[in-house]
Amino acid sequence: MNNPFAKLPEVEAFRLTSHDIAEGLPLPPQQYASGVEGGKDLSPHLKWSDAPEGTKSYAVTAYDPDAPTGSGFWHWAVINIPANVTELPTGAGDEHGTGLPQGALQLPNDARLERFIGAAPPAGHGPHRYYFVVHALDVEDIGVDRSATLAVLGFTMLGHTLGRAVLVATGESK
Repeated sequence: MNNPFAKLPEVEAFRLTSHDIAEGLPLPPQQYASGVEGGKDLSPHLKWSDAPEGTKSYAVTAYDPDAPTGSGFWHWAVINIPANVTELPTGAGDEHGTGLPQGALQLPNDARLERFIGAAPPAGHGPHRYYFVVHALDVEDIGVDRSATLAVLGFTMLGHTLGRAVLVATGESK
């Protein structure tokens, strides 16, 4: 299976938990796209701890490496989360970033929306993995333009990532 971190430098792992999603378990309906039965496009609650020393900010990403695109599908990205913030509430990734801390910025996902978009794996495609990742960074501002692609974000974070907290949930077409 493709591992999105296979060719990245190893970094320190830290802890990520959620009231909404759990490691290896199916996403609840609210984390599916609004066009899917029961889907609400709600970003999950995320809480992290034990980040590496020297962390100055965080970025949060949500990625499906199993999407049939050749490049996966980026569902969400938030950058410039201050180092003193260690939790995002359910729904923080709405179109207004209602639950995001001051200074945090949502970048356009692969649907080119500056918000969280829920899971919507194609019918008959089988299970997909959804990587929710908190990246601990050594800079307060990662310095990418608000219209940057998430590939550009990933490349820019490459030399600034001190650690990663990862939670992988699953989803199938409904």
